[in-house]
Amino acid sequence: MNPLSLNVPIELLQKQYEQSSDAIIFFDAQHRIMAMNPQAEKLLDRRVLEESADTEHNAFCFSCRGYTSEDEPMSCINCYLSNTKKDFSSFQLYLETKTKGVVPFSASFQTVDQASGVRVLILRDLTNPIMTQQMLNRNTMMKSIIKAQEDERKRISRELHDSVAQELISSLVDLRVLKYLNVQEEALQKIQQTEASLTRLLEQIRNLSVELRPASLDDLGLDAAFRSHFKWIEKNYGVVVRFVAELGGQRFNSEVETVVYRVCQESVLNALKYANVDEIDVRLFASEHTLELVVSDQGCGFNVNANDPKGTGLGIYGMKERAELVGGEITVTSQRGKGTTVHLRIPLAAVSP
Repeated sequence: MNPLSLNVPIELLQKQYEQSSDAIIFFDAQHRIMAMNPQAEKLLDRRVLEESADTEHNAFCFSCRGYTSEDEPMSCINCYLSNTKKDFSSFQLYLETKTKGVVPFSASFQTVDQASGVRVLILRDLTNPIMTQQMLNRNTMMKSIIKAQEDERKRISRELHDSVAQELISSLVDLRVLKYLNVQEEALQKIQQTEASLTRLLEQIRNLSVELRPASLDDLGLDAAFRSHFKWIEKNYGVVVRFVAELGGQRFNSEVETVVYRVCQESVLNALKYANVDEIDVRLFASEHTLELVVSDQGCGFNVNANDPKGTGLGIYGMKERAELVGGEITVTSQRGKGTTVHLRIPLAAVSP
């Protein structure tokens, strides 16, 4: 035996009992409360404190809502107080507390004096660890969902580009060949109309393919993907996007590049819909510690604190949710008549290739 374990001053044990953040409760052989530390007194119902010395009642039952067994999340069957055969050195317990309602605790219930049957229950609040675990599970699930969405977008985009678009191009070539054959004027006009329709359809399919997920994003990175996207916006909407990239050809991991692209895409789309502007400024740069994207316009703006901003508000919510999944944050500033700025920051620690 370690000789140090024999020389622990009683004063230290008393301080641990009194100042511990864990609730400590002693029970006698009849399951009655003998003593509890200040942390336990803060947690337990007034009736437990007032009736703890009552010889006819197990006052602790006023607060206990059961423990997690193999069969139920909250059970009172084979109660830890009365079941001396089962190992309760580590289990989960639920208590009705004074101020927080029903709270889960990590519990340990063990005998400290075999002769007298005195046992001690030690409780540690699990609220924060459970919330952390739930947030981790939520983020993991959201990342999986977004990855699945992007993978499916990529598959459909490639299919449209490599299969459907190629078939349309082949059909257009055949039609153009027909124009040079000896055909009647009426048939020639019909061929020309069909050619024009297929050309428009081909352009729509190419646009849809790029909108789903541009191949340049995976092949060449953010700079190339943005320039291609902004050219398409200028061509289709007549809005000039002044784009400045200061990355020096640097690439980041696929998840981060996807987040930056989608945030920029949504921000520019919102400006197109609501800002009533002819120009939009986009700046993408990496500082010493962060990858940053700034999308700004000088449009009509909106009240960011309003309960009913233009649109559904899901666009901004979705952007913030995506940013959080890679450790980033988004700041949206806007003022009526003075424009809107969306600022995305992602720590460089999260963006290594």
